[in-house]
Amino acid sequence: MGPGSHHLSLGPSVSSLGLLLLLPLLPGPCSGASWTLLLTGPPECLGAEGRLAHKLFRDLFANYTSALRPVADTDQALNVTLEVTLSQIIDMDERNQVLTLYLWIRQEWTDAYLRWDPDTYGGLDVIRIPSSLVWRPDIVLYNKADAQAPASASTNVVLRHDGAVRWDSPAITRSSCRVDVSAFPFDAQRCGLTFGSWTHGGHQLDVRPRGTAASLADFVENVEWRVLGMPARRRVLTYGCCSEPYPDVTFTLLLRRRAAAYVCNLLLPCVLISLLAPLAFHLPADSGEKVSLGVTVLLALTVFQLILAESMPPAESVPLIGKYYMATMTMVTFSTALTILIMNLHYCGPSARPVPAWARALLLGRLARGLCVRERGEPCGQSRPPESSPSPQPPDRGTGPPAGPCQEPRCLCRQEALLHHVATIANAFHSHRAAQRRHEDWKRLARVMDRFFLGIFFSMALVMSLLVLVQAL
Repeated sequence: MGPGSHHLSLGPSVSSLGLLLLLPLLPGPCSGASWTLLLTGPPECLGAEGRLAHKLFRDLFANYTSALRPVADTDQALNVTLEVTLSQIIDMDERNQVLTLYLWIRQEWTDAYLRWDPDTYGGLDVIRIPSSLVWRPDIVLYNKADAQAPASASTNVVLRHDGAVRWDSPAITRSSCRVDVSAFPFDAQRCGLTFGSWTHGGHQLDVRPRGTAASLADFVENVEWRVLGMPARRRVLTYGCCSEPYPDVTFTLLLRRRAAAYVCNLLLPCVLISLLAPLAFHLPADSGEKVSLGVTVLLALTVFQLILAESMPPAESVPLIGKYYMATMTMVTFSTALTILIMNLHYCGPSARPVPAWARALLLGRLARGLCVRERGEPCGQSRPPESSPSPQPPDRGTGPPAGPCQEPRCLCRQEALLHHVATIANAFHSHRAAQRRHEDWKRLARVMDRFFLGIFFSMALVMSLLVLVQAL
């Protein structure tokens, strides 16, 4: 006994549809152009194999209904095997966190009411019929992110003589996927696709995967993502709405981003600019371009930061390349501020006070020798010994010439007047040399600070760039 006899009125229409599907198998004058005659004519127009297939189709679906589970015992669970083949990654919408895939989905189960003896029908053991004529499991994608209702696939099912049904259908799925961009552009994503029955619990329908992973044999390579695998895992969950367990199968798509385009377009320009920024300390102070270089580098980094922000989804975690940009911009800002301070040291005029003793001993002494900052003609590793600026000695007013005119041509008062003028000139010269020496000391101190911060900031930029580029290896 079948599940019911109320489907008897399907006989003529189903038979006609079955004949239409078997048309390519018909030999002789009944194949080809006479479609209407085949649908309305008698079975005698068919060949021997066609008549057997027609009889088989009519016998199978005489009392068959696709509304009930095809099990002989209603307390028995129907086993459904699910197999997924990944064909193509259509799109990964990181901003909306939606993954669009093109899949081939194969479902296999056993229909207890679609069995026959092949010997009775001339050895015919397999037929292909429209999937809408048989019962199909209501397996859907749980984490679907599409507002439209899923369209039923108009593909055929392969029916074997032992009741085994195989249904292959293509599907374009849009599933939700939590995208983690903390390591962008060297990130890896895990996107799960959960399939399960929508209305049948585990006591009525049991879903199991075929194999341990989805098939990637027919996968079309993606230009942005590299597929590492798609393992399958079966779970049995109990939801709050229902007491019975619901089994499902989750295929986890493992993706890794191809970072070559991002490295060439976003990362390498930033690395080169960050290595260029410390060179502002190497520019001569008299060029007038030290501060301009720092400001230009800062503006260039700001432009790249805006380009990066447009391509990244809003997230709580800052991407790796975003952290690199922020660190580089901070470094350039500090280097520009230090350049301004060093410029003030360089342009200390002759009226400035002398360099402090500790700075003269530590910076102009040891640090200058270590950084090879020397005067012209001075060998590296030897610094100019600090010279004490002689204090000007005013001439002794008590030994000046007498007030009245001297009548003697070789009087000593004339020689003393000459010595007084020479001492005045010497004191002025020594004062000028002392002021120039103080000015040169400040300029030399500025060069030492430039060389010191050049090494510090260049090392920082190099280390940060290497730490980011290592992620690409």
